Amino acid sequence: MGVDCHSVGPLPWKINVKEKINKLIKLIYADSFSDENIRALLTKIDTARSLIQKARKSGWDEQDVVLITYADQFSAAGRKTLPVFTEFFERWLKSCFSHVHLLPFYPWSSDDGFSVMDYHRVSPEAGDWQDVARLNKSTQLMFDFVCNHMSAKSEWFAHYLAQKPGFEEFFIPVDPDTDLSAVTRPRALPLLTPFTLHDGSVRHLWTTFSDDQIDLNFANPHVLIAMVDVLLHYLIEGASYVRLDAVGFMWKTPGTSCIHLENTHRLIQLFRAITDMAAPGTVLITETNVPHQDNISYFGDGYNEAQMVYQFSLPPLVLHTIHRGNVHSLCQWAKTLKLPSPKTTWFNFLSSHDGIGLNPLRGILPEEKILTLVGKLQEEGALVNWKNNPDGTRSPYEINVTYLDALSLRDSSESERVARFILAHALLLSFPGVPAIYIQSILGSRNDYEGVDKLGYNRAINRKKYRAGEIDVELMDPDSLRYKVYHSLTRLIKLRRNEQAFHPDSDASYESLNDHVLKLVRRTETGEQITALFNFTEFSQQVFVDIHQGKDLIGGSDINGNTLTLNPWQVMWIKEN
Repeated sequence: MGVDCHSVGPLPWKINVKEKINKLIKLIYADSFSDENIRALLTKIDTARSLIQKARKSGWDEQDVVLITYADQFSAAGRKTLPVFTEFFERWLKSCFSHVHLLPFYPWSSDDGFSVMDYHRVSPEAGDWQDVARLNKSTQLMFDFVCNHMSAKSEWFAHYLAQKPGFEEFFIPVDPDTDLSAVTRPRALPLLTPFTLHDGSVRHLWTTFSDDQIDLNFANPHVLIAMVDVLLHYLIEGASYVRLDAVGFMWKTPGTSCIHLENTHRLIQLFRAITDMAAPGTVLITETNVPHQDNISYFGDGYNEAQMVYQFSLPPLVLHTIHRGNVHSLCQWAKTLKLPSPKTTWFNFLSSHDGIGLNPLRGILPEEKILTLVGKLQEEGALVNWKNNPDGTRSPYEINVTYLDALSLRDSSESERVARFILAHALLLSFPGVPAIYIQSILGSRNDYEGVDKLGYNRAINRKKYRAGEIDVELMDPDSLRYKVYHSLTRLIKLRRNEQAFHPDSDASYESLNDHVLKLVRRTETGEQITALFNFTEFSQQVFVDIHQGKDLIGGSDINGNTLTLNPWQVMWIKEN
């Protein structure tokens, strides 16, 4: 029998983690973090550890595929939305996904959940923690830790405005005359927002994302303790993956860019040490929609920060490749991908609740090619969000579109639309790392322009919600686009989950067989190998590959020879005999 890690006394690793926590706190806070505060923090960690009975999986494997969804994705009259989603998941999706990333399901006031009013509660419309626990019986869970900011309608912020003792420094007042021109801006909105306090005084508070999302002041030890309490609560409620939302902005120092600062990385190291101590096996995933080199800095030294980072360059690079029909940029970028340790991997995705970020392309593609891609997608119906630059100009920040519509042209045939979609997702499932698929993608959703008109923001184009039973009808109709997308993609996911060569850590090599065909080889330590071939054009391609005998797992055909013909948009997963 194995040792129950919750029933033994202090272990050397536990002592070492406590020492690491103490060291990080001293580095971040110097003497402002009292011994009493440290004792309170460590007590919270020990208490959480004693309450967490469900062991986390150690590491990851080819079985791990994540579904990204809202808790209120499906609704039914007189019912909470989370149980309705759970029923849909168990019927249609359970066989494909190991994890469900529930986007913020806490009470919220704006930004579809990312303006959190109460970190510790489930939104009453969605259900309660028992409903979360029921879903957790069918799948592992990923929660959002919205750590940079919270709602202007939250109780914490109400206490701040009321000047209630203990909340005086929970948020960040700044003299509006301060030179903040160096601050990196993710939105074309004011950085500071004026608020009136109980005594009638006005303070301009830091609001990175909107006037309803007030940045938390992590320089205050009490904010850190309060937010660690939130993180530990999520671990107790079953989160095995934790997404650190907008984490790059956590620490503010006027006169700097206020992104990727040293204390931000130290805070992530602190979160990592805390999760390692309270719930070993928990995976932290940083969400930093920034150029690639900045993004991968959140791995730290490979052992002390995030175990996974979002692979933000992949979605726009795949679009660029499909629309140009040329694989060289994608191949050259893929060859540069290196992980800092075997304890890290990529969190790969093509679509999510947000738009398709363009900053991660900068440094990979020249700006004129990025602008060409933006223009092409706008012509085909995509919307665009913009950001302000320090020099007063503005640049496209993200493309708002469903990935199904982003991949094709308005006049594409349905068969071509599905073929391009499956090509892109076969690439996603072939890449080293853990793949994540947004629910709108697996449901074959098109652009929701009515949602944009109704809600008044571009991201609504890819956030449509459905009534219970509405999607089921289409998923059972062989003539519907949703049916074709869903059944093609679920088949692909199931194939992937059965092949050890697709383990996130297995070796990967890349080659451009010509301008239009990418070759991706995945190989295990024991020599099992899958050669993936992708034809990124509407024309047949004849290629030479060094495979004498094998089987195409997708098409089912035997491979006997070195010269292969790939049909338009075709993918082959060739497993050698």
